[in-house]
Amino acid sequence: MTPPQSLDAVLAFQTLEDGALSVAVPGHFSNGPNSLPPEKGFPFGGLLAALCAQGMREGLSLTAPLRSLSVQYLSAARFGEPVAFRPRLLRGGRNVLYAAIEADQDGRMTHHATGTYGLDSAPPPASPLHRVPPALDSLNPEARIHGPMAPHFSSQVEYRFDGGPNILGGNEGKPAIERTWMRMADGRALDEAALCFLLDAVYPPAWTITRTPAMMTTVDFRIDILTDPTPQNAPDGWAFFEFSMIDLGLGWTVDDAVAWGADGTPLAVARQRRKLLPQRSA
Repeated sequence: MTPPQSLDAVLAFQTLEDGALSVAVPGHFSNGPNSLPPEKGFPFGGLLAALCAQGMREGLSLTAPLRSLSVQYLSAARFGEPVAFRPRLLRGGRNVLYAAIEADQDGRMTHHATGTYGLDSAPPPASPLHRVPPALDSLNPEARIHGPMAPHFSSQVEYRFDGGPNILGGNEGKPAIERTWMRMADGRALDEAALCFLLDAVYPPAWTITRTPAMMTTVDFRIDILTDPTPQNAPDGWAFFEFSMIDLGLGWTVDDAVAWGADGTPLAVARQRRKLLPQRSA
């Protein structure tokens, strides 16, 4: 069996003749359960967000920090086949840059994204989100995602849940919230690509309030990076994340996520809209 590729290996684009950046998504980045073949799921949205961010940065030679990323997932790419990423600069400037990227497979668009890049300024920050997380060493290292329901991509992540995981009804009668320390399983430093990946690296919070969760698919995912991760605020690649469902109804669910550094510095916030899939009758 071929060993799983790392995030860095997948982010290593090939350049096509027309200048597009190309990568094939391996099956071990499927969001399907590891008890089933990868094709029973779809390419993991957090990886696709990371690829969009990396594709704009690499393809446009951007050096300013990423501040906002908004991804729309149009159709599922097939595993193991090249996806072409085509970045373009929408508008440049000394303080703020606007970029976009489109991805297609055999001419069929799979997703696209826009990114806002800009330099920080000197005024002192106000951070109402500042919150020191529970000590990493105080949590059980066995509190992680495992078992037949664990998605394939979770093998890429090291988890340490605070009071979870609560998948399949663990939060029944309580708020649909999951809190966990996370880092990439290979211990790589936390950067913007890994942050995009990890902000999607748990199951939908709605799955914690029922034992029979509805199937759903992400249609929109927005990330705002507040503070760049560093070895100081994310030692050994660790950051603390909170995922919460804020609405479920009318065929949709909307979730929020927040990432904190070890010192309580808010690193990023994200919002994700998922569409509930029609239930098949028996």
